Amino acid sequence: MTVARTRCIALVGVAGHLVDVEADVGAGMAGLHLIGMLDTALSEARDRVRSAVVNSRYGWPDARITVSLFPASLPKRGSVFDLAIAVALLAAAGAVPRAKVARLFFLGELGLDGSVRPVRGVLPAVLAAAGAGTGTVVVPAHNAAEAALVPDVTVIPVATLGELVSWLRSDDPVNVPLAEHTPSVGLPGPAGGSDGARSFVPDGPSESAPDLGDVAGQPAARRALEVCAAGGHNFWMLGQPGTGKTMLAERLPTLLPPLERDAALEVTAIHSVAGVLPADRPLLTRPPFVAPHHTATVAAVIGGGSGVIRPGAVSLAHRGVLFLDEAPEYPATVLDSLRQPLESGRVTVSRALGSVTFPARFMLVLAANQCPCAQPSSPEDPCRCTPAVRRRYLSRLSGPLLDRIDVKATLHRSTRRELLADRRFIEPSRVVAERVLLARGRAAKRFAGRPWRCNAEMPTRALHAEYRPRPEAMSPLLRCLDSGELSARGLDRVLRVAWTLADLGGRDRPEVEETNTALGLWLGEER
Repeated sequence: MTVARTRCIALVGVAGHLVDVEADVGAGMAGLHLIGMLDTALSEARDRVRSAVVNSRYGWPDARITVSLFPASLPKRGSVFDLAIAVALLAAAGAVPRAKVARLFFLGELGLDGSVRPVRGVLPAVLAAAGAGTGTVVVPAHNAAEAALVPDVTVIPVATLGELVSWLRSDDPVNVPLAEHTPSVGLPGPAGGSDGARSFVPDGPSESAPDLGDVAGQPAARRALEVCAAGGHNFWMLGQPGTGKTMLAERLPTLLPPLERDAALEVTAIHSVAGVLPADRPLLTRPPFVAPHHTATVAAVIGGGSGVIRPGAVSLAHRGVLFLDEAPEYPATVLDSLRQPLESGRVTVSRALGSVTFPARFMLVLAANQCPCAQPSSPEDPCRCTPAVRRRYLSRLSGPLLDRIDVKATLHRSTRRELLADRRFIEPSRVVAERVLLARGRAAKRFAGRPWRCNAEMPTRALHAEYRPRPEAMSPLLRCLDSGELSARGLDRVLRVAWTLADLGGRDRPEVEETNTALGLWLGEER
């Protein structure tokens, strides 16, 4: 009896788990038997592996072949195990050295012709392999750039099973230029949580990129957008169609600073698991922007799936912006499901086979019309929706959800005179982003040694201890709290916005001016 071992990674959410792949070639009825709590895609690996080995001109053992994936109690899904199964089988048959393959990790799907195809989740898988102490990981050539983001790991890119076997039989590295393996086989499309979502990760500045200088006639909304970008606050816009709500939301990512390396790796890992990582950008360095359609389900927004649990829109927007246009049109269950990730910064999806936790620290931007007809209203031709209809329409946004929105703004139609006058004061995204970066730098310096990086992440205990404003600055907020105009959660939100205003103004602590302005932004009033 001959047994060979190699290793692979099973992904549960965005966390990788070490899997030992053992192959035994022994006496018995000829056939390939896979064991170890497999899903349908992995059970079908026996046919893919056999065709790949035979078409790569290697002999198929005429014996009983048993392949075990350990630990057996860990659910294993997908085709990422194909390459490890084939290598373990060939090692057990004596085609490649068993000692060499036992030290390596193998990730990849096999085509029937022996080609090694790209898979999802390579970055978190390689991170898990590095955490297990490995020094070398074999990945599909199309995933090599993504895998190379992990430091202190040697990445071996392979395009075919025959190429891999040739390298395993020798001590020479695989001598195949990566340029020869341009992505001709696309990554699997989005599934589960990302269907119906409009999303992108902005590149650096370009002539075609959205710019805040395109928005005219809404100076107060532009200022509110700058405050949200500087502190990481949630934003709600209410206004008639054509007032610039969508334009403002799409330009918010252009004001945010680039992601730090740890955050960039985290965001890239989520997009890799979801299968939406751009082939030409293995590392996402800009905050993402995700805008699901109003017909999206709870599973699409929060995450889920019938088989493999995939991240939803809230996780794809991690460290970026989640935009819900025409927010009252979304199902109430979807809107209310946002409350928990807004507070905790993560979302847990529970199914019969277990629970998966995804990070979900995002900025929520809501946009809504003032009434369901969404028709332009003027004194000559007013809207015909009754007050009761308007209240019923906007009441779809529950009080607990709006209580978690830090900044609220009402947008009005601008006259031609106002549009022309405002153009003298419009600033491009580049200029505003510099002020945002300075404000975030002040906050980061203040939070040095703390786990949070911006004002929106400041916990309540710290907010009312060392970061509590002076009593005279707190007095207008306490009066609103006593009158019931402000809730305890709303007080915390206003204080965080006040700190952001102080950072933008270059002050050490919020004063009465900042707390009054922050209160007006929370209430949606000019103060």
